[in-house]
Amino acid sequence: MVKLEVLQGELAGTRFEVEYPFITLGRLSENKVVLTDYHISGEHAQIFWEENQYIYHDLRSTNGSIIEREGKQIHLDGSERWEMPIRVGDKLLLGAPYSPVILLCRELAAPSNVSESERSTKVVFTRTIDQIDDLRGKVANDTNLAAIMYHMVQTIGRGGLELNQVLKSVSEAVFNLIERSTNVSIFLKSEPSSRFRMVYACNRKNQDNIGGSKSLIQLVLKRKAAVIVADAPEELSGSASILAADIRSIMAVPFWTGNQIIGVLQCDNRGKAGLFNEKDLEYLTLLSYQATLAIENARLYERLSVNREKVQSENTYFKARSPIHCFDDIIGESKAMKDIFLQLEKVIDTRVAIHVMGETGTGKELIATAIHFQSRRKDKMFVAQNCAALTETLLESELFGHEKGAFTGAEKQKKGLFEIADGGTLFLDEIADMSPTLQVKLLRVLQEGEIRPVGSTEVKFVDVRIVSATHKSLKEEVASGRFREDLFYRLHVFPIELPPLRERRDDIPLLVNHFLEKYKQDMKKEVELDPVTVEELREYQWKGNIRELENEIQRLVILADEGGSIMPCDLSPHQRKESSIMAEQTYVKGETLKKMMEDVEIAIIRQALLDSGNNKTQAAKNLGITREGLHKKLSKYNF
Repeated sequence: MVKLEVLQGELAGTRFEVEYPFITLGRLSENKVVLTDYHISGEHAQIFWEENQYIYHDLRSTNGSIIEREGKQIHLDGSERWEMPIRVGDKLLLGAPYSPVILLCRELAAPSNVSESERSTKVVFTRTIDQIDDLRGKVANDTNLAAIMYHMVQTIGRGGLELNQVLKSVSEAVFNLIERSTNVSIFLKSEPSSRFRMVYACNRKNQDNIGGSKSLIQLVLKRKAAVIVADAPEELSGSASILAADIRSIMAVPFWTGNQIIGVLQCDNRGKAGLFNEKDLEYLTLLSYQATLAIENARLYERLSVNREKVQSENTYFKARSPIHCFDDIIGESKAMKDIFLQLEKVIDTRVAIHVMGETGTGKELIATAIHFQSRRKDKMFVAQNCAALTETLLESELFGHEKGAFTGAEKQKKGLFEIADGGTLFLDEIADMSPTLQVKLLRVLQEGEIRPVGSTEVKFVDVRIVSATHKSLKEEVASGRFREDLFYRLHVFPIELPPLRERRDDIPLLVNHFLEKYKQDMKKEVELDPVTVEELREYQWKGNIRELENEIQRLVILADEGGSIMPCDLSPHQRKESSIMAEQTYVKGETLKKMMEDVEIAIIRQALLDSGNNKTQAAKNLGITREGLHKKLSKYNF
């Protein structure tokens, strides 16, 4: 018996009392403990009885699990472990690290309804990795069995090097070999998450197929052996997938590489008669042994293809840029920026989606780049895509890839950015401009890690961290119906808002010096900035933020003479007008209107002379007056 109480979350105050020796926790309704909070994964974790204790096992959930015991927190994120025994009084912290769902273990007692011994008698464990050589020897001494294996190998070999075709051939071989089999499901271990995902499923009649049992996957991994469940509904009564599919008998065998399990082959019988026997399991074990090499070759070929795409994409994305590697490389010493850095450090190595908000030019992509290169994903790819830059069709192809002939102009297969960034980070800028159709597909990636290239029937699984950004308010977009609410909650797990440059003026001199040195080196020119010019730049509003500031410094260095000094008069006209002249057009207490107007006129004339290099004829022309008129004013104001 397990008794849990929700201390924090949408169901705070709710108590769960579960008798099963195998308990699932998650957002999906078929779990024994259903937690409705949006940041909880569909299948988040398991609690099971083993060796006289309950074990908590995180199922590689999106936002992870923490066990808090006596004030100490143990993270179950795969860095050291995915599971550990739990005790009465332990707190289970699930989901978003800054606001987790908290469950208190109130009571833990040995399950009374199904004992471990009863469970073991219903499962036939026949073959482990150590016994495969004995099976191979049996084939050598049995002519009939050798002929069967020969035809099986031929069937698998027809799959070639395309993974989906290999899996199809393996399924065909299963149906040829096991007469009672009605359905086949294949699970493979994905990297770097180490999660076992179903990559292929089919049935003998080519009808819609419900996938295999994840409960049986856990059983195979725990026992490290091929298994038969004689009466699946009774034995795995906690598995909604088995009950929904009406599976009567089921067997599963590992795909072995050395002593490591890289996948599981499931075969089930959804008829009312004809349970699998030990001979069937021996055949399936031999088949899995032969199929492993074909699957590994196909996966290697697939990885080589992806790596070629990655190399090409790396040239595209990184050839002309020097990536930011950590937060220290981002220029900003203002309090606003320091607060942002502190927030990011807390979430940098989680799998949480990060949403960056801010005006155009505030450096959203720089933040996304720094997040990637500061995290454990830094050895994988970082790619970026502006969602507003392409049409819906082109953006779908860019993100998900396409098959040859999928549409006019698709002359060859193309890997999408999700596949290229597998194991790394994908930055989606201006995500508010993504079409409703693509929003649905993106939601699928975030929920299940699944992508489907344009024109393909094959589902691929990826492990990609999403960093999104927009200058719009996603909340307003949701309210207006232009953006999906469920996708908003998936992306908005950890929001970061970058301040505009006018709200961090103390950083402007630092940025000015940074860009000045950058473009001095690029143009091999030695120039300097007058202190008054720096102050003028500091006071400007910078509606285009850092991007506008960088463009202005680049322009100033281009126009400056070798060894010269950049003066306020060299600034762009709209910046001079706002920062210099307009700054002096203010009310001064104690002075008359006439005196204040004369001060403005003096400032304008002085600026005109600076702009013309003290050429009075040109200055007069710029001011729209005669040269004689200018001389009169110069005399009046004692220039």
